[in-house]
Amino acid sequence: MIYYGLITLATAMFSVMFFFNQLFQKHYGSGLRAALLFSTGSGVAGLIVLLAINGFSFEYTHFSLLMAILTALNGLGFTFCSLKALGKINLSLYSLFSMLGGMALPFVSGILFHNEDLTLGKGICFVIITLALLLTVEKGENKGGTVYYVGIFVLNGMSGVLSKIFTDAPYDKASDTGYSILCAVVAVLLSLILLLIVRPEKKRINAGTVVSMIGNGVLGRVANWILLITLAVLPASAQYPFVTGGTMILSTLLCYFTPNKPRWREIAAVILSFAGLLVLVFVP
Repeated sequence: MIYYGLITLATAMFSVMFFFNQLFQKHYGSGLRAALLFSTGSGVAGLIVLLAINGFSFEYTHFSLLMAILTALNGLGFTFCSLKALGKINLSLYSLFSMLGGMALPFVSGILFHNEDLTLGKGICFVIITLALLLTVEKGENKGGTVYYVGIFVLNGMSGVLSKIFTDAPYDKASDTGYSILCAVVAVLLSLILLLIVRPEKKRINAGTVVSMIGNGVLGRVANWILLITLAVLPASAQYPFVTGGTMILSTLLCYFTPNKPRWREIAAVILSFAGLLVLVFVP
């Protein structure tokens, strides 16, 4: 159960991250340069924390570097699609595609390619949480943002898929913390290089922008590091439905501390999500 406790901690971090994404989009906007700036600032903040956790030591293998590059490209693409989608909003669709992709792709890949069992508990949990996600969708115009929603679905899902590939690969590789540091280094370097190439914008970096980058970077890097550790013990097909359901529950609870109080749909989705998690943990 200690590993589910760690996943719950990571899930709480993911729930808060969304507010930092919104804060950055509000203060700086969306677009390619915004995505690159956000990725660079977040990466630096997360890197410092991970280095402190690892005693400021650095690890390297060729395979770890390859996976770090793929992870950085995937993360940069997700950041770009997220900021563009948040700029066009239908917020409920953004949440749906993001969380559903983050659950579905690791779930399917774990069963198809990593010999994980499709148990009754996993199947019921997946269906229940999918229904809970659908409950939160509101009707409204997406203003041509379909391509960004699809990108969010695929790229958020690929984050878990890439982590599982790294964990199960038989090649010489860095530790979980060392790999997380390498991912942060590559993400920062890639974003910084592209940031220097992209045409400058007449936008100023204010306190809100800095706070959002630090908050997102620290929470995101530490949360993904925790999930990487737990993947060595828990199957992806169990871990990511738990993360998705838990994120829905905690995000809704956090809404009680904002002007946008949860509606009956969100409350119903939370109840369903909680039931799905109970099934996942206690039904074999």
